[in-house]
Amino acid sequence: MEDPESRMKKKKRTTLRKKLLIGLLGFALALFFFISSFVSFYYYRASMKDYSDTAYSYARAAAKIIDGDRALRYLDPDGPGIDDYYRTIMNYLNVARNEYPLMKYYYVFVPHENSLTYIWDAEGVEGSMPLGYEEEYMAGGKEAVESVFNKDPVEKLLLFENDTYGRIASAYYPIYGSTGEPVAVVGVDLAVEGIVSEMLYYILAISAAIILVSVIMIFFYYIKLNRMLVNPISELNTATKSLVGNLNKKADVSLNIHTNDEIEELAGTFKKTNSDLRKYIRELASVTAEKERIGAELNVATKIQAQMLPSIFPAFPSRSEFDLYASMSPAKEVGGDFYDFFLVDDDHLALVVADVSGKGVPAALFMVIAKTLIKNRALLGESPAKILYNVNNQLSEGNSSLFVTVWLAVIQISTGKGLAANAGHEHPAIRRAGGKYELSIYPHSPVVAMLEDIDFEEHEFHLNPGDSLFVYTDGVPEAVNSRLEQYETDRMLEALNQNPDASPEEQTKAVRASIDRFVDKAEQFDDITMLCMTYKGKNG
Repeated sequence: MEDPESRMKKKKRTTLRKKLLIGLLGFALALFFFISSFVSFYYYRASMKDYSDTAYSYARAAAKIIDGDRALRYLDPDGPGIDDYYRTIMNYLNVARNEYPLMKYYYVFVPHENSLTYIWDAEGVEGSMPLGYEEEYMAGGKEAVESVFNKDPVEKLLLFENDTYGRIASAYYPIYGSTGEPVAVVGVDLAVEGIVSEMLYYILAISAAIILVSVIMIFFYYIKLNRMLVNPISELNTATKSLVGNLNKKADVSLNIHTNDEIEELAGTFKKTNSDLRKYIRELASVTAEKERIGAELNVATKIQAQMLPSIFPAFPSRSEFDLYASMSPAKEVGGDFYDFFLVDDDHLALVVADVSGKGVPAALFMVIAKTLIKNRALLGESPAKILYNVNNQLSEGNSSLFVTVWLAVIQISTGKGLAANAGHEHPAIRRAGGKYELSIYPHSPVVAMLEDIDFEEHEFHLNPGDSLFVYTDGVPEAVNSRLEQYETDRMLEALNQNPDASPEEQTKAVRASIDRFVDKAEQFDDITMLCMTYKGKNG
């Protein structure tokens, strides 16, 4: 059989490093074009609106301070001439135009059938017109002015271009006389060249930033992936050759790898070493048995916990009466917290959030038992207090070290009426429609699994459409930062009320993000579990 290394030499090999670099460059190029196009389009629309709003704000401001009747008298041959009022308005226009660099002209005129006559025109720029100067409309200007005089003008920049003024974007706003009719017009002309320059500068700056970030990220990930993937594979390949190079080949292994790179070469090496390594398995078995047993236990516990907690959302796609979301983040590989939600029948929803004392595998296994018992009892149609009474007695038998805090509620979906029992658990937060989240504080019952024959209290509550519940374990308020400060419920409520109308999933993630910011780099020492539900009602 042909040696794998000889077969690879006959082929033109494309290394992993080349594939990685080509892939990263292609991705960066596509990302650059996408982001640049999106930013350019969005910035153009936002900028044009901003320019339009700014221009019309200047036009409206001038129109409000100018007396229309008095302005017309300056065009009367027997009028007052240039007096203090005229100079005051002119000074205002001059100052306003100078404070906004993109404004080219700021003026007031009286429109006629085929021409317009200037009253004021901000000074100091080429093209400014004196009092009484009359000129024809620019192409399209007459229609624009007529639209202003219909008392409901569309505030949108109008683009004009001629040899005298160049390319300008204009905004017009009427000045009203004492009769309530428009008698003159305030005009604001922005220099299109300035607008284009600003936009082009911003787009080029953003593009340059994107290119710079892309280059940095390509370099970073290229180095990182080489270190994490390519180099280890090459080193493993070399080490494998060195390990079995002098051993006799007893059997072959079937591998179907044709990547035409180092991975294919590694596969060929493993074909050669497979049979040689078999005889060493027995010798290694005794050494690895204990590690495998411990790893298997932990793996089983982890899988059990993951499979026991519902994790597919939306949980009930066909039910529009409510929306809910939950999450559990263990402090170790497995945790003692758990949540559950399930339909008792077509009109009743059960919600459970609980926290087993302790951590690790023992707490996780106790959690599995507690969760199973609670669900089985709930499906029998028992009330929350009755469920906890029976589960408590079952868990207390032979138990001397573990206990569990439980918040359990059963809600009638059609009406929003519910019954809840709290066995030593945290106070839930509730938000009424249109309001804010607040803690719902009422007396606790004892924890579950400490003493037998305990009667648990339950209380009624009612959810109206739009109301929300947020239930959590003590890992939320007791999260600590590096200064050993606790997160506490006040910060939790603040995070919830940042956007009280957010969906349950968004709320849960918002609280978790708030916790992460608070604890910063401090290690998580307790499981963090949260469940949020919004009741929409039967018309939801």
